[in-house]
Amino acid sequence: MPLEVLTDKSGLLEISRKVERGERLTADDGMALYKTPNVAALSQLADFANQRLNGLRVGYNVNRHINYSNVCKLSCMFCAYAKKHGEDGAYEFSMDEIIARAKEAYDGGADEIHIVGGLQPDYPWEYYPAMLRAIKTRYPELHLKAFTAVEIDYFANLAGKTHAEVLHELVDAGLGSMPGGGAEILTDRVWSKLYRDKMGPDMWIKVHRIAHQCGVRSNSTMLHGHIERDDEKITHMLRIRELQDETGGFMTFIPLRFHPENTPIQKLGIVHGVSSVREIAIGRLLLDNVPHVKTYWIMTSLEVAQICLTAGADDIDGTVVEEKITHMAGAKTPEHVSEADLRRVIEEAGRTPVRRDTLYNELPYPPKPRPQRA
Repeated sequence: MPLEVLTDKSGLLEISRKVERGERLTADDGMALYKTPNVAALSQLADFANQRLNGLRVGYNVNRHINYSNVCKLSCMFCAYAKKHGEDGAYEFSMDEIIARAKEAYDGGADEIHIVGGLQPDYPWEYYPAMLRAIKTRYPELHLKAFTAVEIDYFANLAGKTHAEVLHELVDAGLGSMPGGGAEILTDRVWSKLYRDKMGPDMWIKVHRIAHQCGVRSNSTMLHGHIERDDEKITHMLRIRELQDETGGFMTFIPLRFHPENTPIQKLGIVHGVSSVREIAIGRLLLDNVPHVKTYWIMTSLEVAQICLTAGADDIDGTVVEEKITHMAGAKTPEHVSEADLRRVIEEAGRTPVRRDTLYNELPYPPKPRPQRA
């Protein structure tokens, strides 16, 4: 069915024309996108916008997560990951355990290690650059995507340094980029109800602005499916769009589905597949200046992620390995998927799989042999 006919039936005809002309959508347009019941029309419109940017290419990477400790000084209402010392399920990886996981990643052909953890009350600031340096000196081929804006802000307070000074020291130690976690919903109402002890929305924006000014590229996220309103999600995305206009430092936008199990707000329940598709599509349409939109299969399932590839997403994350944060909140998805499976999922969606590095440069497939390292 032609795009114009489909969107006309859904009440999205005027928005469709704006998208086809390459015009920027407004907050009112965003509300209309949330209100339409026709997810098929919304998906087709977002797919059009995505293909104009990225064609049929879908990126993925071979990566490994290292969640170095879940001991955290904060107690956010939506978090099942954070624990206190001595609490059941609390853990801390030793430096040797971190290096062993990095070796497994390198030996398994990974290009990236994704490193995040709790706000550890006992580690000195020097521990964090030492961690990066220990990995990077042994495995220089690995890109280290590490530490959310929340962690960077914590490190600055811990060290008595500016955010820029902390970032420069981490870059010198091997930091390659930052993940986008910790944004949740960038509005004061949600912040005050669910995570008021954590840095506020303005500080998340500030830290990413400083990171971009320091030459550190980053991702952006949005946690949906809890107490947020549609207008707050729009505010969140438009704040990201505004910063991207200023710095150009965001690589991708990643809607994250809230998993309530084992959290203080588990009675809210979990949203399902259509919600994930809708957030991907609206993210692609509103964030016209962010080059990539990622469907994070760990939170959605591979099946829903595959559908999102036809609804505005052009990236499916990576092989992951040993993800703890979402699984401690009840996720039933696997903690690892093979590169062959990722490529098959992408191809079944009618798209072209592209192995990429963290900064979205295409890598050869099959990969070239790399040196053996101890």
